[in-house]
Amino acid sequence: MSRIEIQINDHVAIAGLNALIARGSDISPLMSMLGEKLADSTMDRFATSTAPDGSPWAPNAHQAILQALNRNKGSFSKRTGALTEKGKTIAAGKKPLIGETKALSTTIHYQLLGRDTVVIGSSMEYAATQQFGAKQGAFGKSKRGGPIPWGDIPARPFLGISAQDERTITSVINEYLAAPW
Repeated sequence: MSRIEIQINDHVAIAGLNALIARGSDISPLMSMLGEKLADSTMDRFATSTAPDGSPWAPNAHQAILQALNRNKGSFSKRTGALTEKGKTIAAGKKPLIGETKALSTTIHYQLLGRDTVVIGSSMEYAATQQFGAKQGAFGKSKRGGPIPWGDIPARPFLGISAQDERTITSVINEYLAAPW
């Protein structure tokens, strides 16, 4: 069997290799960097109403738009009952997953799980329903006795890795490995 042995006597190179080995044993700084980038990317999806695969989210149901209009005085003309300019603006601006509080779109966070795992998600109670959808009545009865939800809720995936996220992940890893010791 042939064998090649390389000995390094350069102190700078040895220090660099030792730093690389140390960085590889605890990649939590890399995971934090990735978590930050992926959380930002996830929040950006709310502006475009698109899933990680680039497909558009299902539009809001007529009932959701009507509820938004009814919560805002001046949405309907008192004389004719038709939409006012304000109402038209509200209806046109009612994006899927963006409620009045914008709670879901502003509660995307990352969490490190150990030294080599990061998860992205939201603490909002209804996040999973929005991500995966739900059939009418999936949650039993409300305190008022009516079924929740009042109709099917289509899946609107906001969590996941897009093609751009894959490129970002590769870039962040390369930057991490190339950073000075």
